[in-house]
Amino acid sequence: MISAPILDTRFRLDETVALDLAKTYGTPLYVVDERHFRERIRKYLGAFRAAYGRSEISFASKANSTLALVKIAYQEGCCIDVASEGELRVALAAGVPGDRCHLHGNNKQVEELQFALANDIGHIVADSFEEIELLHGIMSDEQRQATKIVLRLAPGVDPVTHAKISTGQADTKFGFNISDGAAEKAATRCLELGLNLYGFHCHVGSQLLDPEAQRSGGELISKFAVDMKDRLGYSAQYLNVGGGLGVSYTAGDQPMGMAEYCRLVVQSILTALKGSGIDPVLGQEPGRSLVGESGVTLYRVGVIKIVPSKTLGHRTYVAVDGGLSDNPRPALYGSKYTVERVSSPSSPEGETRNMTVSGKHCETDKLFEEVPLPVDVKVGDLIQVLCTGAYNSSMASNYNRYPRPATALIRQDGTHSLIQRRDSWDEMLAREILPNDLA
Repeated sequence: MISAPILDTRFRLDETVALDLAKTYGTPLYVVDERHFRERIRKYLGAFRAAYGRSEISFASKANSTLALVKIAYQEGCCIDVASEGELRVALAAGVPGDRCHLHGNNKQVEELQFALANDIGHIVADSFEEIELLHGIMSDEQRQATKIVLRLAPGVDPVTHAKISTGQADTKFGFNISDGAAEKAATRCLELGLNLYGFHCHVGSQLLDPEAQRSGGELISKFAVDMKDRLGYSAQYLNVGGGLGVSYTAGDQPMGMAEYCRLVVQSILTALKGSGIDPVLGQEPGRSLVGESGVTLYRVGVIKIVPSKTLGHRTYVAVDGGLSDNPRPALYGSKYTVERVSSPSSPEGETRNMTVSGKHCETDKLFEEVPLPVDVKVGDLIQVLCTGAYNSSMASNYNRYPRPATALIRQDGTHSLIQRRDSWDEMLAREILPNDLA
């Protein structure tokens, strides 16, 4: 039996548009396709609501907190998941009401909490006993009744993903462990203090290609909710299983379809809740799976070198005008990407061989090791890296004093707009202070 080919859902640029963008905005350049992004949100939201009517999606803005993209996510019906005062300020600046934002964080500062409360935050995901006490101390009586508190739980699930994006195991800085009784103590304390305990949350990790870890997390926090009803008489109104669904960084990444993923996650929750009388709103917080495949990064090829290699005989380095300052993920945890030379559909690529795309920085900076590129790749060519809509712009830095790239948005009518400009030199020096005796 011949299996059906895997559908490539990733956005990519054609030659004409790529050349126009590079000429207009320069390179490196982040590019996001508006239509693709909106369609991903609609598809995910539709899949979740088909599986369970009382559901909501929050866009995890840490994936890409560019103002325009946060606004688009809100327009498409998402709440906005924020992990800092800065991300909340972005959401508010984009016109998102505070009550449509959810504040996360494992070590929230009093100023962050006060700012969130002053802006009528939708709910706060409490992460520690200290935070529970702090919230009670700074809230007015009215805020204690109105502000929804969600407890982040550590369900003890260790997903199949990179260790640095695994967050649901017992040994984690996040939340209250279910297994050692901390979660029950936290729920009890919220009720004792008269806080508006809305429900429970877990996030087991990111870039999950199947739903098993998410299903386990959902099942465990649902069973916990049932236990809390039996022991404390408290009925959870809300359960959130976090984000997690992966994207196709490479051909080897084949995440489950959104519809089946949502169906299976919801099924595990409802099975655990059956007969309890608990009828919660269900939440998910995808970020990467909504915006990741909607973006590419455009680079221009500079120096090309062929050098001896003990393991390969020789290695070809293709240097580009970016590096780990605009995409730190390969250096942080070995992330892989699909790299393509921008070419015309009428002139398909011929023979390829593996080459290493390197950046400009003062480290090895092997951005993309041993990726297939055309044998005739040359200085001045444009290459695009697929699936960089998430965790590239938001993690960019000025290391080596390189300006962070601009971001262009391909509009639904095919035109393009600048939604984040490149850093200026003046901006890069604006924070610097030279003491008088050194001037």
